[in-house]
Amino acid sequence: MNWTYVLLVIYLAIIAMLGYIAYRKTNSDKDYLLAGGEVHPYLMAMAYGSTFISTAAIVGFGGAAAVYGLGILWLTVLNIFVGIFIAFVFFGKRTRAMSKNIGATTFPELLSRRFQSPLMQKLVATLVFVTMPLYAAAVMIGAARFIEQTLNINYNVGLIVFALVVAVYVMTGGLKGVFYTDAFQGTIMFIGMAILIVITYKNLGGITPAHEALTSLASQVPNSLVEQGHMGWTKMPQYGSELWWVLVSTIVMGVGIGVLAQPQLAVRYMTVKTNKEINRAVAIGGVFILFMTGVAMTVGALTNVYFYENLGKISMLAAVDPGTGAPNMDRVIPLYINEALPQWFSVMFMLVLISAAMSTLSGQFHVMGTSISRDIYMGGKTGDQSKSIFIHRLGIIVALVVTVFLSYRLPGNIIAVATAMFFGLCAITFLPTYVAALYWPRATKEGALASMCVGVMATIMMYLFTHAAEAQALGVSQALFGRPVLVEFPWTVIDPLLVGLPLSAITLILVSLATEPMSSYHVDECFDSIISNKQAVSAPIQQVSK
Repeated sequence: MNWTYVLLVIYLAIIAMLGYIAYRKTNSDKDYLLAGGEVHPYLMAMAYGSTFISTAAIVGFGGAAAVYGLGILWLTVLNIFVGIFIAFVFFGKRTRAMSKNIGATTFPELLSRRFQSPLMQKLVATLVFVTMPLYAAAVMIGAARFIEQTLNINYNVGLIVFALVVAVYVMTGGLKGVFYTDAFQGTIMFIGMAILIVITYKNLGGITPAHEALTSLASQVPNSLVEQGHMGWTKMPQYGSELWWVLVSTIVMGVGIGVLAQPQLAVRYMTVKTNKEINRAVAIGGVFILFMTGVAMTVGALTNVYFYENLGKISMLAAVDPGTGAPNMDRVIPLYINEALPQWFSVMFMLVLISAAMSTLSGQFHVMGTSISRDIYMGGKTGDQSKSIFIHRLGIIVALVVTVFLSYRLPGNIIAVATAMFFGLCAITFLPTYVAALYWPRATKEGALASMCVGVMATIMMYLFTHAAEAQALGVSQALFGRPVLVEFPWTVIDPLLVGLPLSAITLILVSLATEPMSSYHVDECFDSIISNKQAVSAPIQQVSK
């Protein structure tokens, strides 16, 4: 009997059951969009964490750690401190309270109602719907590659089947379906990663011998990486070098800060009843993120020891594309799991990666669907619920088709890069406006719109003309000016986040101060029970605004 397929069938049966239960309990827009608004803190924390952590973190950043080394663990530090503590305590509580005050059910709707701008809701939703498939494709590639290796099936078949399964239970169960399955999948992910780190250290002789062996491999760093600043897998790259800027500005800061303005994560705060649930979710989320990112990146770096001792090659030379023979970071973790660990764990870890990808994709597809239905089509207005849900499901289908198309077109080594790009774009475009919406009553509609426009333009201009990785691939600068980029090092490797985010924030402040303040009545309504530090009200919007 092939236990791989047996376990897979059982897993999918549980997912189907949870999706069906959610479907039976979904009776209104509030159920579909906010899971009823009274979610248990464990469900909220696991849904947040498993949506945040995907195959991009496990496969993509695990593979990146195989190249950059343990310095990438600074991303784990930011993920816990910024992505959990700061996000929950300083963003989550106010987001929950304000969304109830003004009756918002989506991230674009929250910003739109706070700044009284229907245009903003459509603009934010359009940006989400257009750019999120890039991140979703990166997640899908990671899962499909592991399924391809573990089940020995065609990559294209695995990709399409996987995408359809995710789309079906998101379309039927709404956010309740997402939360139920996320909690189940997050639990599997936690157990799998705990086993992974234990087995890895055991195979390498223990914690100290494993890290000593990794340190001793510094002499095996390829010359091409040494020239870029690589100093070994247990050291940070040389300060100010090309690798240092990529690691710090793009991977660590891009993802670590970008998490604060993720639409699919912000909506999680709106699903709990009181701030007590958010406080209780902090510890659960922090431990979960530690195991997910910390383990993935530590194991990713340590794969160099295993491959060198067994194959005489470091990870990036062992994990290559069969067709081209070029190194592919996205293949490091799948190869290590299938080559170095017991067969039973390969099967279990396949479920871990499927869970990681499904939980993230379900949140992404749900947000892309609401962007089309609630934010663009309905513009936040009430209407026929059955038609709204139909448009939502139609949006998911469109998002699915675009995501699958990108999964075929994107090149190798793309998972970590695509993730960092999307996180950085969200931070540059949305974060200043999001912070102002929650904390600065003087911020105006004009300032928020100008900030987002500057953020988008700054990001596009840097990707086209200064950030070498994208500018050289797109070729626009070369075609227009005869140069692959218009600037010199280090600007060619400094992430757009470090330029675009300050520009976006400064624009918001200056334009807000130069324009007419919003009505005090509206501001008081938005910040009711927030500025006064009272418990956020749970009364319906009709009572708050009467």
